[in-house]
This record gives sequence, structure tokens and C-alpha cells, in this order.
Amino acid sequence: MFAANSMIFVPGSRADRFAKAKAAGAGLTVIDLEDAVPAADKETARAAALEQIAKGEPGWGLRINAVTTAAGIADLHALATGDLMPETLLLPMVESPVEVEIVARVLGTRCPALVPLVETPKGLRHAHLIAAAPNVAAMMFGGGDFSGELGVALAWEPLLAARGAFILACAEAKVPTIDVPFIGLDDADGLVAECAKAKALGFTAKAAIHPSQVPAIEAAFAPSDRQVAEAEEAIAAYDAAGGKVIRFKGKMLEAPVIKNYRAVLERKGSKNNA
Repeated sequence: MFAANSMIFVPGSRADRFAKAKAAGAGLTVIDLEDAVPAADKETARAAALEQIAKGEPGWGLRINAVTTAAGIADLHALATGDLMPETLLLPMVESPVEVEIVARVLGTRCPALVPLVETPKGLRHAHLIAAAPNVAAMMFGGGDFSGELGVALAWEPLLAARGAFILACAEAKVPTIDVPFIGLDDADGLVAECAKAKALGFTAKAAIHPSQVPAIEAAFAPSDRQVAEAEEAIAAYDAAGGKVIRFKGKMLEAPVIKNYRAVLERKGSKNNA
């Protein structure tokens, strides 16, 4: 289950920035081999990313190139023949569940949690099928490319209809949703406002492109103190009952419910330091 409230991207071609990105405290630090890396640097970026992942540290993700491209196929081959997998693998420009199925089959039993990015109208039309594909743990709305497809600004209002359709498609498959990064690096109030809108619409996390954005995103998407307290009480009662189905404060506690409560605790995020 995808439990992060925030994720931050760092270019695979800038290994010198890996540690700084990780130190930002996002739920997931994603080494990017796609948009942030020019074609001439793809191989060296891939090598640097795999070297970092091979260290076995928790909290690292990887965005490969689209599996419909030569670079994406090379990325997938490198993962399939490598020793370790990232915790989470982001798949860009996904327009069909077949693309996800290919990744799942190639990586087999070692396949990590997959996060397809919906970045085109065609991808959005098939989003409910993509979300239901094997190993999909969450879905991300790729607003940057989507805005380019529509010929509109990367802003809230022009993409509201697309975001709404994306949320509905993912709700059908019951997978968490990640919103596109806010690109106004010097607009702290704008970031807070967009986080609030995204959460109200149904998003469960938001991506960041700068370490300074992470605290605001965590504050917006981390569970409330009340939700955390309820999850802790419910899990304690369930464990005390030996994992049997029990009645707790008017609710039936069973394995699927407890799984959701445990996800709440995993998503405490910045509250761990509160």
C-alpha cells in the first residue's frame, strides 16, 4: 500500500543532489531518469540511480523512461538484471494497462510497487483500467504534460476537469492518488492553497520539485491528530484480541479495516516529529 503524503524528485544526472533531496523528509525520494535527464546523460544517470538503490536504504523510488521508448526498455532491462529494486517504480506517459502489465511481467516476483503517471487524454480515458493493472499501488496525475496536450497553463482551473476525472477513475480501482508538483517555487501561499484544493478533491499525496515544498505538503496531507489517535486505539484493541474480528466503538474491526488504520500510521509523516 502506498503510504506517502509527499514525494520529491531529484534528477538522476545529479548524484550530488541525492542526499539533499532525501534529507528534505518527503515520504518518497524519487530519482528521475525521464524528464529531468537529457538524452545524452541517460546512461550515466541510470548507473548513478542503480548505484544509489543498490545501497538498500529505505524510502527511494525511481522514475524510469516510458516503456514505449528505447531508453525505457534499457531502464527496465537494467532493473530486471540488477540485484535490488527500488521500493516504488514510477512509470511515465502510461496510456494503456498493457504497459503496466509488461513491466510487471518483466520484473516478475521482484516487481516493486508501481505508480503509473497519467499525462495525456488517452491515458485519462483508460485510467480506470491502468489503475486496476497488476502491482499498481498508486496513480499520479502528470499535469505538466497534460497541460501541454491541452494547450493550457499548468494551473488549477484549466486542469480541474481532468483532475476530477482522474480522481473518479482511481476511486473505482481504490488506489491512492498523487497530484502534480506546484511549480511556483517562490509562492508559498499558492502551494498551501493548491494542497488544500487537491486534498479536498480527493488526492492523498502531492509531489514536490524542491525541498522547501515538502513541509507544506506534509502538513496538508498527513492524517489529523484525531485520525492518528483513532488508528492507534483500534490497532491496539485488535492486537489485544489476537487478531480476531471484534467490535470497537461501534465498528467491526477486521483485517482490511486494520490494514487501512496501519496505513494511517504509516502516513503520519511530519507528525512523527511533531
